[in-house]
Amino acid sequence: MGATLFDKIWDAHVVGQRADGRDLVYIDRHVLHELHAPHAFGKLKAAGRRVRRPDLTFSALDHTPSAKPDRTETTNPEGKAFIDAMREGRRENGVRVFDLGDAEHGISHVVAPEIGMVLPGATHAVPDSHACTVGGLGALAFGVGTTELEHILATQVIAISKPKRMRINLAGRIGPHASAKDVALKILSQIGTSGGRGYAIEFAGAAARDLSIEGRLTLCNLTIEMGSRSGFVAPDEKTFDWIKGRPWAPQGAMWEQALAFWRTLKSDDDAVFDREITVDCEGLAPQITWGTDPGQVVGVTGHAPDPAHLPADQRGAVERALHYMGLQPG
Repeated sequence: MGATLFDKIWDAHVVGQRADGRDLVYIDRHVLHELHAPHAFGKLKAAGRRVRRPDLTFSALDHTPSAKPDRTETTNPEGKAFIDAMREGRRENGVRVFDLGDAEHGISHVVAPEIGMVLPGATHAVPDSHACTVGGLGALAFGVGTTELEHILATQVIAISKPKRMRINLAGRIGPHASAKDVALKILSQIGTSGGRGYAIEFAGAAARDLSIEGRLTLCNLTIEMGSRSGFVAPDEKTFDWIKGRPWAPQGAMWEQALAFWRTLKSDDDAVFDREITVDCEGLAPQITWGTDPGQVVGVTGHAPDPAHLPADQRGAVERALHYMGLQPG
């Protein structure tokens, strides 16, 4: 029996197993941010530990700075303490910070792919639930909490239970006015906000292949809204063309070696998934959320649901959502 892409990446990074059954999975690179990293640094210091691999540890200032042009650390005064703490953590631990004014400064989930930090088949961790964004390049990413972050900083591994495997086949070609966000909303309308819980999701099929890399990053960003920590699209020639020449990407002979490996990163034809569903994206129109959670979705040409036509156990939630949104049934 063949292996899924998830299994290939996972098995290549498992370095051991804890007595409680969780695997120890090696993290290739991780990106911190100023909201949670200072607390993890403080816990490390109190325990007499240091960052094990500062050369693989990076940080973006992307949660507390103001979004205004020409901002400084004082433009949003409430964020200054977090920024100062991150800079102190950098000095004590020798990690690279993409600081304000740095040419590569920005949102961590955008900076990491754009500079070539995250690569196909790699593992990646960020103390933010949307770490799964970089799955658009075929990487396996995990959003982590402060306690998990401290463990990763000290050991370069994450202690985690292996999730089950799900493949979502995105069939057909989306309509001319729809985008990756609409594809994600369509999936949510079908599986809901807990449909991916306990799974790592591989997005496959014609609609996934047609998406630009930016579109795939968007789709994977929204994996967390489906209840899953990790979502990814298998890399292909479009992925490789997008990565080539980026500042941190492999160069020369190392590029050719990397490319040969990356081309093996796909689920085998006879791979078995724990759950597999198909979402029809043929002619997909723009989608909107009519309610109060991302799974309450309808096409822009559709209608808000009428609770009277729904099963009794669904009516209450729909009625509350319509009332909150100020919408009439239908």
